[in-house]
Amino acid sequence: MDGVKHIVAVASGKGGVGKSTVTVNLALALSAQGYRVGVLDADIYGPSQAQMLGVKEGVRPQATGDNKFLPLEAHGLQAMSMAFMVNTREAMVWRGPMVVGAFQQMLTQTQWDNLDFLLIDMPPGTGDIQLTLAQKVPVSGAVIVTTPQDIALLDARKGIEMFRKVNVPVLGVVENMSLYHCENCGHEASIFGTGGGDRIAEEYDTTVLGRLPLTLSIRELADSGRPSVISEPDSSVSRTFAEIASQVAQSVNASQSDGPTISFSE
Repeated sequence: MDGVKHIVAVASGKGGVGKSTVTVNLALALSAQGYRVGVLDADIYGPSQAQMLGVKEGVRPQATGDNKFLPLEAHGLQAMSMAFMVNTREAMVWRGPMVVGAFQQMLTQTQWDNLDFLLIDMPPGTGDIQLTLAQKVPVSGAVIVTTPQDIALLDARKGIEMFRKVNVPVLGVVENMSLYHCENCGHEASIFGTGGGDRIAEEYDTTVLGRLPLTLSIRELADSGRPSVISEPDSSVSRTFAEIASQVAQSVNASQSDGPTISFSE
């Protein structure tokens, strides 16, 4: 991958746990710490990074003379998504090989500009896209996003098992929606249960990178195209993302200094 030092996959194994929101805020937190960061939206069927980054409908990547695309820039990040290629209301009624082909094109034909980290917002599941990523490029590690709910943990386990099968180290777990906090009265409730992130981290000998609350502002800011880290940089949520970013960077840099530990094959 020319122009990219480290590739980090952000995955969940299950949809609806806030993986894309975690991806964009983690990318912005890394950027705020001085790293050059890009985001690749690998969800071909349901890309969401365009809206979260505030990229207007109809803005397209510029093609270069050597059959590559220049990533779009938003909030200091370089970004590529299927949403930049088609109308966002268009349904991608494609079979697996077409989806894999589109992903490979974005992965290998985007002209990333000297990135320290490329975060890949993975689609749900453990199928073609995940295997293609592991086979085509050296992935430095994966971040698993889950909620404390038992149903979410079932799929998070599958995500961890999948990355282990393809020799991608799991950097840790982010427990999203860990606690509901009412912004009006201050009441707190564990809507999705408690301790799920700790249980799965202990089970797979990894760490909980951080816990994020279920709050209205996180959703509203992501939907508006100005995620929490840039809209509310001094909030507790942004501080949590900063801590997660520091741990991810330290883990990746430490593994890199130890020399190559991962091998990939077709």
